[in-house]
Amino acid sequence: MSIWQKVLTVLLPQDCLLCGTTSGDALLCPACHRELPRLAVDACPVCAEMSPGGMTCGACLKSPPHFDATFAVFRYSFPADKLIQALKYHRRTATADFLATAMLACAPPGADVIVPLPLALPRLRERGFNQAVEIARPLARALKLPLELDGCIRSRDTAPQATLPWKERQKNVRHAFECNIDLSGKSVIVIDDVMTTGATLDEFARTLKAHGAVRVTNWVTARALRS
Repeated sequence: MSIWQKVLTVLLPQDCLLCGTTSGDALLCPACHRELPRLAVDACPVCAEMSPGGMTCGACLKSPPHFDATFAVFRYSFPADKLIQALKYHRRTATADFLATAMLACAPPGADVIVPLPLALPRLRERGFNQAVEIARPLARALKLPLELDGCIRSRDTAPQATLPWKERQKNVRHAFECNIDLSGKSVIVIDDVMTTGATLDEFARTLKAHGAVRVTNWVTARALRS
C-alpha cells in the first residue's frame, strides 16, 4: 500500500459491506472475512458437490457433464451469498474484485482463454451489466489470459433457473447458447458467480466443445450444495 493509500484509509475509512463496522481499506472487516464459508476440500473435482475423499461423485460417473472440472471458493450460504447478491442486484462492483482475489488465492493453473457465462440480452439490459464479466476482468488481467466477451451469446432468454425444480433446469437451458469463434484445441475457463445444479454451465460447455474446446473448467465464486 502506498503512502497516499494509507492516508486515504485514515481520512476516508470504509465500512464493512456486511456488518457496517469500519474496515479501513478492505471490503469486509476481519470478523466477517473469517465467517465466509469456504468450500470443503471433500468436493467432487468435476461438479464441486460434496464427495467423500474428494473423489468424482456418483452422479458425474454415471452421467458425465460436458464440462471437465469445477473450481469454487465458497459455499453459497451466509454471508457469501450476501456478497454475491450485492454485486448481482445492487451493483456493488467492488465486490467483483474481492471475489476474483479470493479465487486467485487457490485457483488451479492452466488455460488458454477466459469466457464469462453470457447473459440474455433482455436480462443484460435490465441489470445493466453481467456480473460474470465483472468477476472475469480482474481474473484475466491477473492470469494474463485473453478475455473473450463477444464470441458467445445467450440466444434464448430462458426462465430463471431458480424458479424451476432441479430436474427441469437442464431442459430449460437446452440450446440457449451460441458460439461464433473457433476454440479448436483450447482449454477454456468459464466464469460465473454461482453454480447450483450445473445445468446452465453444462449446456454452455456443450456449446463450447461443439466449437472445438478440448477442456472446459468452471470457475465460480460459490457452489450451492444439495446437502
